[in-house]
Amino acid sequence: MNSMHQPLSLNELQALLGRVFSADALAEWLLLLGCLAVAGLFSWAASRAAMRREHSVLFGERVIDGALFPLLALALAFGSRRLLPLWGLAPALFKLALPVLVSLAVIRVIARVLRAAWPDSAPIRLVERLGSWLMWLGAVLWITGLLPVILDELDDIGWKFGTVKLTLRNMIEGGLTAALVLVAALWISAAIEARLLQRESMDLSMRKIAANTIRALLLFVGLLFALSAAGIDLTALGVLGGALGVGIGFGLQKLAANYVSGFVILAERSLRIGDMVKVDGFEGRVTDIKTRYTVIRSLGGKEAIVPNEMLITQRVENSSLADPRVLLSTTVQVEYDCNVDDVMRTLAAAVTEVPRVLSDPGPSVQLSRFADSGLELSVFFWIMDPENGSGGVRSDVNLALWRTLKQLGVDIPYPQQVQHQPKAPVAPT
Repeated sequence: MNSMHQPLSLNELQALLGRVFSADALAEWLLLLGCLAVAGLFSWAASRAAMRREHSVLFGERVIDGALFPLLALALAFGSRRLLPLWGLAPALFKLALPVLVSLAVIRVIARVLRAAWPDSAPIRLVERLGSWLMWLGAVLWITGLLPVILDELDDIGWKFGTVKLTLRNMIEGGLTAALVLVAALWISAAIEARLLQRESMDLSMRKIAANTIRALLLFVGLLFALSAAGIDLTALGVLGGALGVGIGFGLQKLAANYVSGFVILAERSLRIGDMVKVDGFEGRVTDIKTRYTVIRSLGGKEAIVPNEMLITQRVENSSLADPRVLLSTTVQVEYDCNVDDVMRTLAAAVTEVPRVLSDPGPSVQLSRFADSGLELSVFFWIMDPENGSGGVRSDVNLALWRTLKQLGVDIPYPQQVQHQPKAPVAPT
């Protein structure tokens, strides 16, 4: 066994710690602090230039808690460690600092990638803490030199399945490799998704389907690499795929139908994020389209999670599919004795001045019927933002109609009835 992998005795560890805190290690302390300062300054400058986003993997929330700072510090410390023998210095502090920086970098990368992929997940936070403890334990075993010894012991524990021998060390190393590959796939897919969602030239629904497709492909490729690294024969996936197909055909057909319907909706663009729709009596604005369901938020704040299969198989009223303009109407009655032509023109002009009412096409007023109490006028007008609701603009239009009729001196008639009393017969003289 190589001498560098031999476990340190208590006396050797005490001697190493004594050298770390001696005056001879002052140059190493200054060099390490310089590496940390340069990494911190560079990360801060990069975060200012890149306009960091929420849940950023590289910069985190406070720059130093992102992945860029420990990765830069690790690279600088590793380069400085190589330069120490050229200056006639024996490394002592860097023997302890490098394992700590490696653990910190791995912890930051895994934590930030998982936080970016699942921002508000309590189980992910538990996985982060568990991974952090394991990494710090590995750093301690690495520093003390016990890690190679433990790995050799784990290599002696194994099982044989036919011609394949599987050891506990292979299982642990394969699991760690699989986790790192999946984290890398998540990181790449999150970066590509963020780039796609920032492209204003592409429709939001198309950006969404492209991001979902890329993430699914990267995770699939990452899973294949992870299974191969764990020592699993990929030819067994053929049998697994056949069993999965049978399961989808019987028990998971609804779930598969929702996923397929989600991609069909995004590809056909029959529904887009921001559209005003009415599904199964629920009306609202489409706020997000997932691969399995669509989120619709009503104007009252309620959110409905609608399975994508329902949006394919049922009738969906879309107020803004081809044209976001929506026609609204209201009615008002005027007295029979008014000049109805002048009143209709004046009312149409008054409605044009109401905010949110479009001037092209402009409002129109029509004589809809002869009511019992007066002439009933129907006022039609268009709006461009149905997602903001129709109650407020209809109220503003009604107030404008009422004020205009007051200015014209035209009364809105009360319900009234005319009774005709027959004359009494005149007695013959």
